[in-house]
Amino acid sequence: MTRTRLTLALSLMTALSLAAPLAFADDGISKVNGSISVGSSERRGDLETVNGSIKVGDNARVEDVQTVNGGIVIGSSTQTGGLETVNGGIRAGTNLTATAGLETVNGSIFVDRGGTVRGKVSTVNGAIGLVDTDVTGSIETVNGDLTVGVDSHISGGIHYSKPHGLNLPERRAPRVIIGPNARVDGSLVFEREVELYVHSSAKTGSISGATAIAFNTPTPQFK
Repeated sequence: MTRTRLTLALSLMTALSLAAPLAFADDGISKVNGSISVGSSERRGDLETVNGSIKVGDNARVEDVQTVNGGIVIGSSTQTGGLETVNGGIRAGTNLTATAGLETVNGSIFVDRGGTVRGKVSTVNGAIGLVDTDVTGSIETVNGDLTVGVDSHISGGIHYSKPHGLNLPERRAPRVIIGPNARVDGSLVFEREVELYVHSSAKTGSISGATAIAFNTPTPQFK
């Protein structure tokens, strides 16, 4: 997953550095340095920048959204392609429709109520939070908390990979919360220590590498 994102970073930097500082192609926007903003109800193609954030307003329609150094903010009732950043978070308002996955390396991901993601949701270092959101793929991460919030549905499983690389200072184990009426159809696989909390009304596939702690309140009482 990290190699894929680094490939994204390199390909974006190479392609955009050869382009003009600001280019419109098929109603898309490409930049090397600078943020991109799309207004409410606008329609655009691909949005790409290397150093800058990307913001898309309410009720807009855009294709793939990609940046290397910067966050992505999507308004409510907006339709997009895939959302990808290397260093930055992704935050989507209510009723998002994303026709591909949401991916970061260093940054959090949050999707508000009514979201639909037709792909996987993944990050390496960052929290993931979903509220009443449907994900057709899996959730993949390494470090960071995960909340599959109320009424969310994950068609694939959840996979926490084992951390690799430098020896970092010891930190709290990630907290994984499967909230009220949430559903995870696939397996939950944990290759590292986590604190797993599963609401009594939630449904999950098989669990390996962690022991679920049941709770029946709106939010769990942490250890």
